[in-house]
Amino acid sequence: MKNNSSISKTLPVLFGFFVMGFCDVVGISTSYVKEDFHLSETIANLLPTMVFLWFLLLSVPTAILMNKIGRKKMVLVSIVVTIVGMLIPFIGYTFTTCLIAFSLLGIGNTILQVSLNPLLTNVVKGDALTSSLTAGQVIKAVSSFCGPFIAIFAMSAFGKWQYLFPIFALITILSGLWLLFTSIAEKTEEKASGIGQTFALLGDKTILLLFLGIVFVVGTDVGMNTVTPKLLMERCGLSVADSGMGSSVYFALRTIGALIGAVLLAKYSAIKYFRISILVAAFAMGGLFFMTNIISVLVLVGVIGFACSSIFPIIYSMAIQARPEKANEISGLMITGVFGGAVIPPLMGIAADTFGNQNGSLLVILFSIGYLVFCSFGLTKKVAVNI
Repeated sequence: MKNNSSISKTLPVLFGFFVMGFCDVVGISTSYVKEDFHLSETIANLLPTMVFLWFLLLSVPTAILMNKIGRKKMVLVSIVVTIVGMLIPFIGYTFTTCLIAFSLLGIGNTILQVSLNPLLTNVVKGDALTSSLTAGQVIKAVSSFCGPFIAIFAMSAFGKWQYLFPIFALITILSGLWLLFTSIAEKTEEKASGIGQTFALLGDKTILLLFLGIVFVVGTDVGMNTVTPKLLMERCGLSVADSGMGSSVYFALRTIGALIGAVLLAKYSAIKYFRISILVAAFAMGGLFFMTNIISVLVLVGVIGFACSSIFPIIYSMAIQARPEKANEISGLMITGVFGGAVIPPLMGIAADTFGNQNGSLLVILFSIGYLVFCSFGLTKKVAVNI
């Protein structure tokens, strides 16, 4: 009976990860908006910026507010913000409304990522946490993978790609209602930390190491999604439309990797899994510099996606378990690191312009993976044993 009760509380929390994946629709949306309003690359790329900017600005304030009102209520706030954001471009479709919509999507997603991960710790305990967080990433990856196909369905069925937004809004409403009517016990915080106290946690060498790990693993993820189509165009002569298969391969292998990771992390050491995975990714990235045909590029891109798929939840759970008494604040700090997705791509652009080809972009990603290798082996024995 107790196990059934635990599952009934865990499922609505895990379903929230599907809503979390909606932010990745900004990739395909940027292409549609650019074409619809005849925008330059620079202007069109404001859309992803509108999403990722809020991870830097709101993660820690969200964690502080969450201490006062609770994790479940914070998740429900994110649901409301996301629903509003999803409806705006459907009601009025202009570039300005798209900027507003994706700003709200970014705000909602920031609040959701900060609050949903620690809420999971209220229904999942002990060694099952890392595996459950990875399962959440599987669900998020499936959502990300489905986004482009839902856009295609909306275009073919209704004649307008933006019909995907009310579809997403409906799913978000269902997620919110399911969680609303699920009873989850939370511990109340006797004393909420301020912004200064939260950032002071970075004075802990382990927390700082893991925070930068989040920055670089998200940067790697966004960077790979950005560079893969460009590699296929540059080296293999594919068109813009055909090069999109690269992102599909990356998302597919990332989803499979997260699914397998969720199973393996329930049985094996997270720190060892982290080290093996990131070393595989490093070797694959090194090989990508020399590949010039479609199959070899896609294989190595798939290997990188597979290898990196479970690293985010591993790092996140390590941080939470390193300072469990500061779970809300740690969550805010770690999700702030998602801003790495807005930092790494511009650096890749500068490097690509400097080198005159996409090897510059790959070098930036290789540096990011290099830090993750350092992070995996830089954790103290005490932390590694406890994780």
